[in-house]
Amino acid sequence: MQIRELSIPDAYEITPKQHADDRGLFLEWYRYDRLEEAVGHSLNLRQGNTSVSKRGSVRGIHFADIPVGQAKYVTATHGAVLDFAIDIRVGSPTFGQWDTVLLDDKDRRAIYVSEALGHCFVALTDDATVSYLVSDVYNPTREHGIDPLDAEIGLRFPEEAGELLLSPKDTEAPGLAEAAAAGLLPTWEAARAFYASLDNGGN
Repeated sequence: MQIRELSIPDAYEITPKQHADDRGLFLEWYRYDRLEEAVGHSLNLRQGNTSVSKRGSVRGIHFADIPVGQAKYVTATHGAVLDFAIDIRVGSPTFGQWDTVLLDDKDRRAIYVSEALGHCFVALTDDATVSYLVSDVYNPTREHGIDPLDAEIGLRFPEEAGELLLSPKDTEAPGLAEAAAAGLLPTWEAARAFYASLDNGGN
């Protein structure tokens, strides 16, 4: 597999090598050792999730408090989504910026989004099926959201997504500036210290 860091530090695109024959194909969509080489530590897998979404469905922007946060390794097993990694770390050189990876059942890429980054995707097909490996169990008291339509962030959703479908939870979430003013966002310094603790074998 090939792993490259996105324009947002600590987010990575993973492109697997697919082996096809007359029976179908085989690929490794996750390798803890290859991820560890790129990131500096392996994914401490504690939960696996699957979502199935209608075309146009938007899920996010979501993030969790650090420590412990929730790193995510995400792929689409059916259909296609455009996945966004958003830098919400106050003081980061790319604060408020984002990058994308197309996840689909053709190239079968994955995205790794480190703790303290915002995560969002939009479904480009009906029945878009997304599987997530995450580094901690869901904890609603430490989970937060940012409005995915916040003009300050300016996520660009492709026309092929059609009419956007959002949950009330996401549309009622604060914008980036409001979340920063409320002290909800992680800082760049705290994120770097947390990543360093993981690199040194911490949890």
